[in-house]
Amino acid sequence: MESPARNLIGKGTVIKGDVESSGDIRVDGHLIGSLKSNGKIVIGQTGVVEGDLTCKQADISGVVKGVLKCEELTSLKSTSRVEVDLVTKQLFIEVGAIFTGKCQMSQPAPQPTK
Repeated sequence: MESPARNLIGKGTVIKGDVESSGDIRVDGHLIGSLKSNGKIVIGQTGVVEGDLTCKQADISGVVKGVLKCEELTSLKSTSRVEVDLVTKQLFIEVGAIFTGKCQMSQPAPQPTK
């Protein structure tokens, strides 16, 4: 299913406050505050987020400091610098990425057998 909207916080833009989106969002600027999306969050190489991220998928090439909760796949690209407490279902880290913090891999709850 395609997310209903694509949003962009452009390079050179600084936002102080919380951002919520029902669709995908890309950050190439600087966000000081939390970011919540029902879709995918992309942090570009110039993107910086100082706050908590909550999303379905995360693709990080920039800087993130805070707590990251991702329902599905978290991808840390080679240019990423991440200082987070991470909760995710799946994690992919490219060579060169810097990850500082702790990671908890969540799994789906077991289905009761009848």
